[in-house]
Amino acid sequence: MSADRISRRVFAGGIAALALARRAAAQGYAGLGETADGFARVAPGKLFTFPADHGPHPEFRIEWWYLTANLVDRSGAACGLQWTLFRQATQPGPQGEGWANQQLWMGHAAVTRADTHRFGELFSRGGVGQAGVTARPFAAWIDDWEIKGSEQTDDRTLSPLTLKASGTDFSYALTLEADRPVVLQGDGGFSRKSERGQASYYYSQPFFRARGTFTIDDKPVDVTGQAWMDREWSSQPLDADQTGWDWLSLHLASGDKLMLYRLRQKDGRHYPFGNWINADGRTQMIAGNDIQMTPKATAEVAGRKLPLEWQIAIPSRSFSIVCKPLNAKAWMGTGFSYWEGPISFVGTHDGVGYLELTGY
Repeated sequence: MSADRISRRVFAGGIAALALARRAAAQGYAGLGETADGFARVAPGKLFTFPADHGPHPEFRIEWWYLTANLVDRSGAACGLQWTLFRQATQPGPQGEGWANQQLWMGHAAVTRADTHRFGELFSRGGVGQAGVTARPFAAWIDDWEIKGSEQTDDRTLSPLTLKASGTDFSYALTLEADRPVVLQGDGGFSRKSERGQASYYYSQPFFRARGTFTIDDKPVDVTGQAWMDREWSSQPLDADQTGWDWLSLHLASGDKLMLYRLRQKDGRHYPFGNWINADGRTQMIAGNDIQMTPKATAEVAGRKLPLEWQIAIPSRSFSIVCKPLNAKAWMGTGFSYWEGPISFVGTHDGVGYLELTGY
């Protein structure tokens, strides 16, 4: 690698870290409650079009391509992985050329087993090709981390794809396949985040079947399982008084899927929301007053007390489960730190999923 390449990477990472740190000190978790004057607004009634909406939306301030996978190796031991690409604009307006581009890119990758959690982080400035997303053939990358399609990738299912990432002490490479279309979250893809109008555009592919190789400390194992990819973009997804969120993606043994979150507010009146996704891909919103998310046990992680065991109930569906983490130490000590890790659950329904906790 050339000295020029190294210096530009360091420069890009430094600029990105500085800008993101400034936003972290702003309103709400990671500055997501900051006002977004000049950026595009999220409104109900959007008509989603694919493959275009698989690609970037630079007129909005922030978006992400977010994948988690619940896996098992040949012995049946559980493990999980995360791959995330974030885009954030430092200012609205026409896109600058090259190093003057106002888009910042950040990648997170992690692997989790019961006995260990490893993660990595990458930064890039937009406009120089080091990171980006294309809609067709679909590809999202930062350095050599990538989710990639081909001419055979179906725009409706966003499948098949290949996925890879690596850190100093871990790596993974998977193939992802799905036979059902992506699903729109919220009200036709309009995902309300507060009673004051904050919202995002949000869709998911929760039906990925995953297979490939999972490596920790140069010891590869073959793995199979289920993966869930989320796509969201917005310009102000949180209100200023919302401090973070507790989010779950659940793969039920029945084949149904469930997405739940509660946005925590300073006054204690947390804002819950959910979508039930039937095994055939049909979705139904779950009213906030029908969602009970109750922390049952906490653990001390990275100097923070985190609610890692949850009682989840949806009375209208006679749904009641208890979730527990595979590894309580699944802390992402990245520029914006948070907890993200695989979980399992039992009760009226059994299965596996992922839990994310931010703002603690």
